[in-house]
Amino acid sequence: MCEDLTGADSLHIADYAVFVLMLLVSATIGLYYAKIGRGQPNAQEFLTGGRKLTALPVSLSLSLTASVLSSVLLISIPVEVYRYGAIIGYTCFGHFLAQVFTSEIFLPVFYRLPITSTFQYLELRYNKVTRLLVTFLTFIQTLLLSGLVIYAPALALNQVTGWNLWGVIVVTGILCTVYCALGGMKAVVWIDVFQVGVMLAGLLCVLFKCLLLGVSILSNSQQGGRLNFLDFDLNPLRRHTFWTIAFGGTLGWIMASGTSQTRVQRYNSCKSITHARTAVFISVVSYSLFLGSAVFSGLCLYSFYKDCDPWTAGQVSFSDQLLPYLVMDILKGYPGLPGLFLAAVYSGTLSTVSSIINTLAAVTVEDLIKPNVTLTDRQLLHISRALSCGIGVLCVSMAGLASLMGLLAQHLRFHFRCLSQARTIIGGVSGSPMFGLFVLGVHLPTPQAVCLGSLLRCL
Repeated sequence: MCEDLTGADSLHIADYAVFVLMLLVSATIGLYYAKIGRGQPNAQEFLTGGRKLTALPVSLSLSLTASVLSSVLLISIPVEVYRYGAIIGYTCFGHFLAQVFTSEIFLPVFYRLPITSTFQYLELRYNKVTRLLVTFLTFIQTLLLSGLVIYAPALALNQVTGWNLWGVIVVTGILCTVYCALGGMKAVVWIDVFQVGVMLAGLLCVLFKCLLLGVSILSNSQQGGRLNFLDFDLNPLRRHTFWTIAFGGTLGWIMASGTSQTRVQRYNSCKSITHARTAVFISVVSYSLFLGSAVFSGLCLYSFYKDCDPWTAGQVSFSDQLLPYLVMDILKGYPGLPGLFLAAVYSGTLSTVSSIINTLAAVTVEDLIKPNVTLTDRQLLHISRALSCGIGVLCVSMAGLASLMGLLAQHLRFHFRCLSQARTIIGGVSGSPMFGLFVLGVHLPTPQAVCLGSLLRCL
């Protein structure tokens, strides 16, 4: 019988101390860059760091935004492995190929243009209507993702640890809004660097403890069919095969890496195109390390619970709570370590929400305000900061909608059984048409691109 480990009583004061320390360090970094950035002359400096950042911090920040939802990587990928096998690890292959295409095709185009928003390129290549249409779609997509990425991890932590759901959501919104509004892109990037360390430490403490317990992880996984790397079935309707992940995933990663505003805004903040390319390829290594750790965590989940599934036993409400449940199970006798893992999950949420706030602020300023209103650089800077505050409130509101609206909540609970699938669906439906526009714009001669833009305007 699976043990009931839910509730705040399972946590030690050291766990709370570690969690609070993570919040304090994140806030301190944001306040530091707010202080030294008081002399920021314009919105460009605020939104892109003045294009003065080096490859290392940007690469670590890119490794978080590579999955767009880094909390998905921590919570949901292990569940994918637990339920469907480790074949999802082939994602590394698709991710690597995508960075090659990004570095050689999209990065040179965006970096050499004096743009902050990728949608400025669409107006240069097509027309203003195309730019506004894609801007609107991006807002819808990003806000939907923001509600999902805030609410789902908060609900997982709430039901496993007993933490107040709305307390977690509100703290997320306040903290991200403060350091985005005060510190800008430099604060977001350097906080991402710190959070990379926290997330990696949280995953590694789980892996090392599983190994020390002497469980035959690989043997159990092999017997249970979870080491299914040799699945080369050509059926495209299968959930995971080598072909669907390695090659189908490559297209998805090119879309996310090459044309995503979040990614482009980061590598455009580098001081040179060489630094930008270096950051892209360093992010491959760091992302692969995270993905490998998450995949192995999924194998640990299977080895521990192959005979007693906490989900079917009713100890957790949905599958994305399984890894936090494992942490509370194996690390409850080590004060501070459960808190480290929970801080890692929360760091993933913070990094995603701060990226969303910074991205939407940049898109609003560059695509909606500057083309229509003549303002000074100082005024645009103040507007950018005010927008960061407003977008932070909007993100928290989207999390509220995800939990309070009856039909929407019911729909999202289906996706919460597989958070990574929800991210893929939302990103694919809205992101694929936009990606097609960028591909056609980059590769087609001007007449065809203009004709396509006219067709979209007519539609």
